[in-house]
Amino acid sequence: MKKQNTISKLVNSTGLQHAGYLAIAKTRAKVLKAFAYVVPIRRPMLFVGETSCEDLCDMLINEGHTNVFIVTDAVLNKLGIPAKVTDYLDKKNISYKVYDGITPDPTFKVVEEGLRKSIDAKCDSIIAIGGGSVIDAAKMIAMSQGNNCKPKQLIGILKARKPSIPLYCIPTTAGTGSEATLGAVVSDDKTHQKALSIDPRMVPLAAAIDPMIMKGMPAHITADTGIDVLTHALEAWMSANASVETDYYAASAVKSVMQNLPLVYKDGANLKAREEMGIAAHYGGIAFNKAGLGYVHAIAHQLGAYYGIPHGRANAIVLPYVLDVNRQGCKKRLAALARKTGMVKSGQANKSDSDIADHLIAQVRELIAALNIDPTVKGMQSSDFDSIAKAAAKEVSDTYAVPTYLSASEIKAILTKIQQAGDERANGGVDGDKEKVA
Repeated sequence: MKKQNTISKLVNSTGLQHAGYLAIAKTRAKVLKAFAYVVPIRRPMLFVGETSCEDLCDMLINEGHTNVFIVTDAVLNKLGIPAKVTDYLDKKNISYKVYDGITPDPTFKVVEEGLRKSIDAKCDSIIAIGGGSVIDAAKMIAMSQGNNCKPKQLIGILKARKPSIPLYCIPTTAGTGSEATLGAVVSDDKTHQKALSIDPRMVPLAAAIDPMIMKGMPAHITADTGIDVLTHALEAWMSANASVETDYYAASAVKSVMQNLPLVYKDGANLKAREEMGIAAHYGGIAFNKAGLGYVHAIAHQLGAYYGIPHGRANAIVLPYVLDVNRQGCKKRLAALARKTGMVKSGQANKSDSDIADHLIAQVRELIAALNIDPTVKGMQSSDFDSIAKAAAKEVSDTYAVPTYLSASEIKAILTKIQQAGDERANGGVDGDKEKVA
């Protein structure tokens, strides 16, 4: 508690307090970099294609598991999405229990209920079928069961003493990349503030990227989750902890999103583009596993907690403003990314890094606009800005190695711009709920 109060006092707009905040944040960033490159982080076995779910189940069976706990949500269960797995398990005479109680931004109560059901059923492995919320919840259930502890005891870095029970993932959205990462986010039941658990042993054993499962994803969810992928990759690329390895995965993800997200938004049945987006999400997860994220996520997490905005859309709202803020310090890096991913058009090759960085940011804005993502935050209150700025700054200082550390006033300036953009949109009579492309 004393450490948290110290950070809170240091998060100020000017002077020595902000300097103290910078010193602590940069020191922690160095520690995180050492952690990422010293502590081994496994990568899940990746199965891709229309038979990937069966391949994943075969791996689970070959590992000797006989009683599977399937974690999903009620909507996916009602749509019959888990049937592709359960039918195959039935055919192989493997027992299973389905828990579909996962909610968006799952709370500790939701995770604890899943944990109780898995233990009661004596399950020896878990398959998560869903988006980031489902996979994060499954990670917490698996780690809690493996350590015989409550989920809250795992909040923080390296809090577990033992591995999780075996976990396998089938993402239904191309978004979070949670099937590749070493962390999980759970929300407080009362405040809805997000809490993070980080442990390399939380990384799933295997993941299946099945375009048939992603085929029915609605256009607006395809858009939101796709921008989440882009944000992961861009923040990993701009991170002070970026490396040759993370750059490869981040650049690959950016290139794939820019090429394939418009295609799957317009035509959800484009299986090749769906598959490529699934791989991009996975690559984005690998990139930020080691390089980390930044202010887009830190601010977006608060917008989600305060105003109930889906995570991917919150990222889409914040991303252009943070790119603008990072532009000066990252123009060489952003220009290099644009060149590496083919975002530099003919005739632009000889332009300055500054011009090419501006061009990249403009293309990101154009993509978000083309996806008809509502850029407004309904109910946004200036009275919340101090608390949001402090929470975002603390998340960055605790967790990320950003290229430019912002003061509380600079974070509030971003919030003000978002609020003003919403006011202008409302006053201009622009319909924030544009017709979505089917």
